[in-house]
Amino acid sequence: MAIWSSQSQDGKELTIKIQGRFDFSAHQEFRDAYEETSEPPEQYVVDMKDTTYLDSSALGMLLLLRDHAGGDTANINIVNCNPDVKKILTISNFEQLFGIN
Repeated sequence: MAIWSSQSQDGKELTIKIQGRFDFSAHQEFRDAYEETSEPPEQYVVDMKDTTYLDSSALGMLLLLRDHAGGDTANINIVNCNPDVKKILTISNFEQLFGIN
């Protein structure tokens, strides 16, 4: 499991990439990825192209990101989900809280 983050040149978008299993063991690394930005971005992108698995603690971490980003006004897109990951997000009704592509 590995997590990388990168902020756009203008600082308006933060992309967080998750590789491997997204579970409780990723908690601190995921939190560091969005809390240690130089300036708060307007938009967040969580790229799950290389995410093989997520559990309920990962869902909780996504909700913590949403709270950090402004709650109901947060602009967060979860992208590149494999069918299994997308199914978990859909069953959990996360498409009502996040953009899922």
